[in-house]
Amino acid sequence: MKITRVSVFQVDLPLKEGRYSWSGGKHVDVFDSTVVQIDTDAGITGYGEVCPLGPFYLPAYAGGVRAGLAELAPHVIGWDPRDLTRLNRHMDARLLGHPYVKSGIDIACWDILGKVAGLPVCTLLGGRYGDDFVLYRAISQESPSAMRARVEEYRNEGYRRFQLKVGGDPAEDIERIRAVAEILQPEDRLIADANTGWVMHDALRVVRAVRDLDVYIEQPCPSYEECRTVRQHTDQPFVLDEVIDGLDSLLRGYADHAMDVVNIKISKFGGLTKARQARDLCASLGIAMTIEDSWGGDIVTAAIAHLAHSTPPELLFTSTDFNSYVTVSIADGAPQRDGGRMAAPERPGLGFEARHDVLGNAVLTVE
Repeated sequence: MKITRVSVFQVDLPLKEGRYSWSGGKHVDVFDSTVVQIDTDAGITGYGEVCPLGPFYLPAYAGGVRAGLAELAPHVIGWDPRDLTRLNRHMDARLLGHPYVKSGIDIACWDILGKVAGLPVCTLLGGRYGDDFVLYRAISQESPSAMRARVEEYRNEGYRRFQLKVGGDPAEDIERIRAVAEILQPEDRLIADANTGWVMHDALRVVRAVRDLDVYIEQPCPSYEECRTVRQHTDQPFVLDEVIDGLDSLLRGYADHAMDVVNIKISKFGGLTKARQARDLCASLGIAMTIEDSWGGDIVTAAIAHLAHSTPPELLFTSTDFNSYVTVSIADGAPQRDGGRMAAPERPGLGFEARHDVLGNAVLTVE
């Protein structure tokens, strides 16, 4: 089997809530997503998706995905999409860095592999654990009262994990955390996610001020060293996200006792192949994980679901359902949340049918 064509589509994903806001005044109203279609000489097609969280969150942006694919796609023509390790090494040799560019190709190849094997991707990633898995809801940064109301709304819908977007004014962030903590039940989990937004002395103020609460502290500062210092000054559960981008950073964090939970974002690692390596390393070391991506629609949600559903439940802290945040569906049969939980599709591959009526015409085709 050989790759014969790579087609790239651009699609806008407006948000149901109108705007998503986080630290430093950053916000997005419409997500710019890129869908990758890979065709083969065996008549089997796979799909992947990449959706950076704007150009100011990670070293990734939507236009960069498509520019990178224009550079990289010619180099995968003629390669067997089932040889995922070889293909990833080849992509790394042809385009240094830029893992997010490679993610859509890699995900599409896993879709093809599952269809060839007649198995859902979660089976190929290690096996399906249980009937479903737990989700979190990200709460966009607003006033403390507005964020509390959002949490009440989503708790009534069945969510039990809430990721508050903080990282603003420390005094107001303390109010945000306390306002939400007041309404939660013992079975709920609250994460205060600063998304690198605090300078270190402000982070220390916040963790000291909320130390009587049951709250996880996530990525308070931009650098690993700053986060590790904050970690050393709190006994609250600690999550690292933005600074975890490979096996080396994972191993460093484990050796330094720098985190209790890590966030594994598929596109930040370069696709399912390398995200699975990180997941399996964490499982071997006993590190709890949030399995997710930067953002996305139905296809990213399906990829997340397969990786999450094949993760040991005792180490899966939570996962996410990005397609429930947006107003546009790009695939039929993609996983949908049921209350605060979700399951990976049981059909072969990623388990959906792409909606070409929504994707429209390709913005790039390489043969």
